[in-house]
Amino acid sequence: MGAEASGSGPALRELVREAETSLLECKVCFERFGHRQQRRPRNLPCGHVVCLACVAALAHPRTLALECPFCRRACRGCDTSDCLPVLHLLELLGSALRPAPAAPRAAPSAPGVLTCHHAFGGWGTLVNPTGLALCPKTGRVVVVHDGRRRVKIFDAGGGCAHQFGEKGDAAQDIRYPLDVTVTNDCHVVVTDAGDRSIKVFDFFGQIKLVIGGQFSLPWGVETTPQNGVMVTDAEAGSLHLLEIDFPEGVLRRTERLQTHLCHPRGVAVSWLTGAIAVLEHPLAVGTGACSTTVKVFSSSMQLIGQVDAFGLSLFFPSKITASAVTFDHQGNVIVADTSNLAVVCLGKPEEFPVLKPIISHGLSHPVALTFTKENSLLVLDSAAHSIKVYKVDWG
Repeated sequence: MGAEASGSGPALRELVREAETSLLECKVCFERFGHRQQRRPRNLPCGHVVCLACVAALAHPRTLALECPFCRRACRGCDTSDCLPVLHLLELLGSALRPAPAAPRAAPSAPGVLTCHHAFGGWGTLVNPTGLALCPKTGRVVVVHDGRRRVKIFDAGGGCAHQFGEKGDAAQDIRYPLDVTVTNDCHVVVTDAGDRSIKVFDFFGQIKLVIGGQFSLPWGVETTPQNGVMVTDAEAGSLHLLEIDFPEGVLRRTERLQTHLCHPRGVAVSWLTGAIAVLEHPLAVGTGACSTTVKVFSSSMQLIGQVDAFGLSLFFPSKITASAVTFDHQGNVIVADTSNLAVVCLGKPEEFPVLKPIISHGLSHPVALTFTKENSLLVLDSAAHSIKVYKVDWG
């Protein structure tokens, strides 16, 4: 054991040095990438990565036209996007040389092993995806991402069936999508942080309704069994229920269900119990770091379960950062954990927290979750730009 431990340290440091040289510096100016604006890594449409400062230096000041310094493909500076895999790698390598905590063992009553059955999407097909939903009627998978057309629909085999939602500044365009849901009658609802609106499309991409001026920063969105739409407002700290006549494209009613939430983002509704789960992202006092809290309300909006990062740390050997939430078919709360690159079952709200890791490897940066009718779990992995399908064996 001692020989293995002593050998792994130098090997890890060599791997980190190689990553820093090959992946984490701009090959135009040879400056190290970073999270600050000037040196943020940016994807060019051809797939090559340079820092934002070099994009600005290479682009024409009026037309914003530039040429990739590596493959000479023409593009525009405004068509670039953050390279999330490099940003995630920077975060990971910041703690790479610290000893990792021992992986917890699942409780005997934990769900069976979830095995990745297949994956689809990938870089080029998806660019920095942020939201995932399932069409209840067709079973097709809907993803919002940073591509030229912001909404992409995949068939059951993972092929692209349709895409829409142009990248642009017009009212019907999508500037910066954060989340998506598909209603019971197959309408696609997108939260757009770019103009702080909710946009409703039919399943073929025709705009039906734009709801603007009511939200400070609409973030998470979810369909209820009654075909209502739940929306979190991250800046206002509120949770809203929208009643929409989708065929007519008319907003019938807006109800504010909760206020005084702390930067709420993800939201999920249990079709078994009607419970509503909300992910809060409060800032840790004195550090500026973001933590997470999972709150679960009954269908009548009574708080029935709550757990924060500190409470989870009593059961788990390392910090859990919940980036997405959903319910399984038994009413258990399931969260994606970006700190441990895992998916964790928290149990039923009245039992919080019964911590059961159900996926512990194979993920790079999970940001969205949903279960299919066949009880498969779809995980949106933004760093891999893909959807991973896990078959569930509940034993």
